[in-house]
Amino acid sequence: MSDSTDERPTPLTADEEAVVRALARVMYALPRAIDQDMRREQHMQLIDYTALMHLSEAPDRRLRMSALASACELSLSGMSRLAAHLEGQGLLRRVRGEEDARVTYAVLTETGFARVEQAWPTNLASVRRHFLDHLEGIDLTVLAKAFQQTAAHSDPEPKGEHHGARPATA
Repeated sequence: MSDSTDERPTPLTADEEAVVRALARVMYALPRAIDQDMRREQHMQLIDYTALMHLSEAPDRRLRMSALASACELSLSGMSRLAAHLEGQGLLRRVRGEEDARVTYAVLTETGFARVEQAWPTNLASVRRHFLDHLEGIDLTVLAKAFQQTAAHSDPEPKGEHHGARPATA
């Protein structure tokens, strides 16, 4: 929006309108489709996989609960509920910070790491089938940069960048 109240926004072109409407649909349909595949093939929700994936990529396979919540686009209370669910399955454990007991970390267990490695091929196949296979001929570097710039400009609490979808192996 412009700073001047006298200026009216420029109407969208037909192509801009098509992109905005398609993006709105993709933002809801894509996660649902991937979640459906994950539930059917792995008996795991996409959000469970997402949390485990972020932990698998983190140094020492551990993150502050607040950082994990941010990476998963969850509130801290939502992340706490998810962590309790995953902890109950033995996939992660929560530990208090040694220097500051007010800080809680989520730590991926060996069982959790094995589970994310097991689920990774299903997630990858689903992401390819429902998204990447439809981007043939599009410059993915330019698209990724546009998405990153849009997110950085739009998000009041910028998140760390995520560069890979495969769980870390070290």
